Amino acid sequence: MNVLKLYLRSIGMLIKCQLQYPASFIMQMLTQLVMEGGEMLAVILIVDRFERLNQWSGANLFFFFGLMSVSFYITEFFGRGMTGDFPSMVRTGHLDTLLLRPRGILLQVLCSGTDPRRITCIAVGTTALVIGSRQSEVEWSLLKGLALAESILMSCMLILGLFMIEAIFSIHSVKSVELANAITYGGRSACQYPIDIYPRPLRVLFTVFAPFALTMHVPASWILGRPLYGWPVWTAFVTPLSGAVVFGIMTMFFNRAMKFYRSTGS
Repeated sequence: MNVLKLYLRSIGMLIKCQLQYPASFIMQMLTQLVMEGGEMLAVILIVDRFERLNQWSGANLFFFFGLMSVSFYITEFFGRGMTGDFPSMVRTGHLDTLLLRPRGILLQVLCSGTDPRRITCIAVGTTALVIGSRQSEVEWSLLKGLALAESILMSCMLILGLFMIEAIFSIHSVKSVELANAITYGGRSACQYPIDIYPRPLRVLFTVFAPFALTMHVPASWILGRPLYGWPVWTAFVTPLSGAVVFGIMTMFFNRAMKFYRSTGS
């Protein structure tokens, strides 16, 4: 409880700092809105051009897009310290100061940054989710609501775990590794559409190695009434746990990598 209180207090202070310049903050939020709105426009164009993609209707595509957007940008909102700041901490030597404090390094890194500009992106994703669920005529129930909440939570843990790959590499190489971005940001772009529309190599990549299909697509397809690969109902609640597994594994590798950390001397 003390850890959560410390984290929320740190995030609150960071948000207040960014709000000290409201005009700049509003312009940046509008920029994010235009960028994410452009991505949603791409989905609208696909829906307008093609009536269906495999078994998926245009309304279903909105739902998948919204689920990915909400999950990804919630992670960036609260985990900016890990997603964008850690490699620069290593290069500038700022990480050294965190090692002197009586708290876990992972917690301090997460407390070091937030990105409230992502609120507009989350709003666009939520809008797409609402549009997709209404046009798909989803009959909501308590179980479906729980499946959606679990999917978003586990997807956030998965994305944060994948962002930790770049942090782990930067400990050893000092500089960030763009290959990690191919999995995270590339996965966001690819997996905002149903996984079964892609060729087998990509399906394997995003099911086994970066399991967006398990955390997002399996529960989403069940909610939409079109179970992916014909899998049974219980898979919609079990497969998302792979996000927690990935996060746990990456946390273990991150803590191990910190044992090899050497200051840059900056």
